[in-house]
Amino acid sequence: MTKEPPILVVNKPRQTTTRSRKAAPARRREAAPRKGNAKRGRKKKGGERKRNFPSWAYYLMMGAVGVILLAGFYYFFIRPYAYRWKPCYGTKAYGVCLPYGYSVHGFDISHHQGRIDWEKLRGVQQAPFPVRFVFMKASEGGDFSDTAFVRNFDEARRVGFIRGAYHFYNPKTSPERQADFFIRSVKLEPGDLPPVLDIETRPADARKLRADLKKWLDRVERHYGVKPILYTSYKYKTRYLNDSLFNSYPYWIAHYYVDSVAYEGEWKFWQHTDVGTLPGIDNQVDLNVFNGTMVEMDSLRIKPVITDQTGQTDPCLLPKNP
Repeated sequence: MTKEPPILVVNKPRQTTTRSRKAAPARRREAAPRKGNAKRGRKKKGGERKRNFPSWAYYLMMGAVGVILLAGFYYFFIRPYAYRWKPCYGTKAYGVCLPYGYSVHGFDISHHQGRIDWEKLRGVQQAPFPVRFVFMKASEGGDFSDTAFVRNFDEARRVGFIRGAYHFYNPKTSPERQADFFIRSVKLEPGDLPPVLDIETRPADARKLRADLKKWLDRVERHYGVKPILYTSYKYKTRYLNDSLFNSYPYWIAHYYVDSVAYEGEWKFWQHTDVGTLPGIDNQVDLNVFNGTMVEMDSLRIKPVITDQTGQTDPCLLPKNP
């Protein structure tokens, strides 16, 4: 083996190992986290800028939104029925606070009340606040008969209630057909209350509704010989029946959870609640008052007619109430 000259040994380039070549990128990787630290630093500064919005202002804003939502919920869902929970400073009976100043009480029913125990219900006629009259649904539209009407109508007379029947009007059905259907369904007798037209459904054409209602009323009045009663809410009356043509009819106004009727016109009956309770009826029931005395109610009832030998007719007086 020959030896290399000393000068070549001194000047020979140093060989780099694989390990030293791989170590260089490591230094670059060590510098990389600095960029990340810079980004984190910038994020931190940005977060500090976001926290400039005061936390108390955020909670104040959320509280204001909550108050608005609660106020809206109360106004639309609680306030209309708040009367149910008002303290009763007057007379409480039948599960509600009775309107002040009325002595003649009644109720109205349909098949929704289920099967009624009329013997048990009879006792309310002699209660401290006697219930004297009852209206019941007989028909609806041109072909629907209330399934409980026949039994309820007969039982009400048997146990001594002053009774009446109503028809639920459908603006989409011919008024003549509805009138004829009610006449076939209800046989009113002397001592009964006049027939009732229940009108609640909003019409597509208010003018047509008024014309059709007049047809129903005229047809029924000719048959029974007595002016029918109109049942509706005070708002419906003001909006759709605000016509002198209908002011001559006795009104039965529905207005719940208030101390007095808002309707300023004349009315005979007031349906003041739909959450009454009566013995013999399992479900809640609508309660009503008559705007007058029993003598005045008697004048409203259908009177029997006596024909003498000359062929003249005279209405006789109604028998005294039991």
